[in-house]
Amino acid sequence: MLLSLSSHWHFIWLVVASFIAGVMNAMAGGGSFISFPAMLSIGVPPIQANATNTVALWPGQLTSVAALRKDLRLDLLPVVLGASVVGGVSGAIVLLRTKQVTFLHMVPWLLLVASLLFGISGPVSRWLKQRSSDAHEDKPLPLIPLALTLLPVCFYIGYFGAGAGFLIMTALALFGLEKMHELNALKVTAACVSNLSAVFTFIFSGAIIWHYCLISMVFAGVGGYVGAQYARKMSAEVLRTIVVVTGCLMAAYFFWRNG
Repeated sequence: MLLSLSSHWHFIWLVVASFIAGVMNAMAGGGSFISFPAMLSIGVPPIQANATNTVALWPGQLTSVAALRKDLRLDLLPVVLGASVVGGVSGAIVLLRTKQVTFLHMVPWLLLVASLLFGISGPVSRWLKQRSSDAHEDKPLPLIPLALTLLPVCFYIGYFGAGAGFLIMTALALFGLEKMHELNALKVTAACVSNLSAVFTFIFSGAIIWHYCLISMVFAGVGGYVGAQYARKMSAEVLRTIVVVTGCLMAAYFFWRNG
């Protein structure tokens, strides 16, 4: 009886956490700060939790790519896709070869770094928008150096991923891409393809806990729809602060738990 009740609470918590993660991703990003720890809290091993969470949240990224497809720079797309596939697959393979206990001890550091990355994304986004307002025409970019710069970012996405989106935008901007809508479209595409490459790697390796994955996927989708209705009504800075605080609290919890 107690075991059955505990199992029900596990599913309820996963439903709630997945819904909140979907809302967060639609409004500001950072949903993994909730859904990934939720997977761990219900007893999923760390590496399987990360893999399952990646698969569950990926469909939301696909819908974003569809919405932004008209803003893609086609001349840069092969470079971005190549770096995304290679980086995503290699990151996923390294994750799968990491020992469970090692990854568990890395979790608080990964959450903390992702939270800090998310925190500084605000000033970086304002800088990018300022550059975008001064841009008038497309410029050719050095493709090989760009690919080599995107590769480690996409590797990180395949390995863990939270907070990496603005790193892609920053890399593209540093190499000369100035238009904000093009930066955003390529960022979403790179993240989506990197995660899709990791998803296939996780599926073929048997690392997905499917009954948890499907529950999380459905309710993250519902949360994403709800969050999209309110995304423009809330302050971006307030949303970013909420995400950063959530990530730091989760990191603090895992530092305490691992200690």
